[in-house]
Amino acid sequence: PTHGNAIELLDDYDASLQALLDDIEGARERVHLLYYLLHDDEVGEAVCSSLERAAARGVQCRVLLDAVGAKRGLRRYARRLRAAGVDLRVMLPGGLRWRRSGRMDLRNHRKLAVIDTGAGYIGSQNLATARFVEGFPNRELVARVQGPVVAHLEGVFASDWFIETGKRLQVQPSPAVAGANAAMQLLPSGPAYPFENARDVVNALIHLARRRVVLTTPYFVPDDATLSALRIAALSGVEVQLILSASNNQRLTAWAQDSFYDELLASGVRIALYRPQFLHAKHLSVDDSIAVVGSINLDIRSFALNAEIGLLCYDPELVARMRRIEAGYLADSQPLDLREWRRRPAWRRSREGIARLADSLM
Repeated sequence: PTHGNAIELLDDYDASLQALLDDIEGARERVHLLYYLLHDDEVGEAVCSSLERAAARGVQCRVLLDAVGAKRGLRRYARRLRAAGVDLRVMLPGGLRWRRSGRMDLRNHRKLAVIDTGAGYIGSQNLATARFVEGFPNRELVARVQGPVVAHLEGVFASDWFIETGKRLQVQPSPAVAGANAAMQLLPSGPAYPFENARDVVNALIHLARRRVVLTTPYFVPDDATLSALRIAALSGVEVQLILSASNNQRLTAWAQDSFYDELLASGVRIALYRPQFLHAKHLSVDDSIAVVGSINLDIRSFALNAEIGLLCYDPELVARMRRIEAGYLADSQPLDLREWRRRPAWRRSREGIARLADSLM
């Protein structure tokens, strides 16, 4: 891990986006954005306008967007951004390149930004308004970081840039922040790596927990290794808390997710369903010492098929801040009770089983 870093957790949706826009407005040398989704709405317009102004000041602006996740934003803004001098590239495009790759299901799900050498962003938030999916207003968590870890974020951007363009970028070192000493390291993962990095680290952290582990995810369709890790931790006396969203914009995934609750509750895992919004945040905390925030969902697609990014933080003060956010979620959540859960009708059990099988094949 790198030291000399500072981190701020941003869990206010609009304030997080505004902080990113403010940093783009203040950029002097370069802006690098890598996002799964850019929507054609007020946020997409604001980001596009900020990039146009930055490019007009002579700032080198490079943008990577996923071909599927950002298709609406690409249709609306691609020509305009390129005309303004923004170097925009599409990640994993379709058409003939899909046929050559043989895989149409691989996506770049990362969400990160690097502004000069001074600031970086990593988390769950896309470039869209909170209500870009009708009926499912999102709640997110983003980390704004400063210090040497910013150069590591730029390194991930540079690697994806090379994959799409064949061009190498020079990664600039980022100075340590005076008075800050948070230890951090990045966790990139995806099908380009020989192992499932995200799954392996998540499982290792669950096994490492001695008192408490809290996992927050919008999509929970774990593989056998993760399921076993959660059960073993709970049966060993560790307080294992899952915070999931009561609403879900992926119906099949939601049904499949329900099929895991019985065995986890029976093992002593606590499950809470957050009600006010669609909880799209993705993070976990272990005891009082380790926290992870990023784009990683606790599902097979995120572990094996998507390019993802996480930030590991070894900092008790940050964990305490994350605990307060988690406590806020739990205050607005419904805890599941095993006896009540087992009273659900038989048709729901059948639907869950079918969805679990179907989701694992998609």
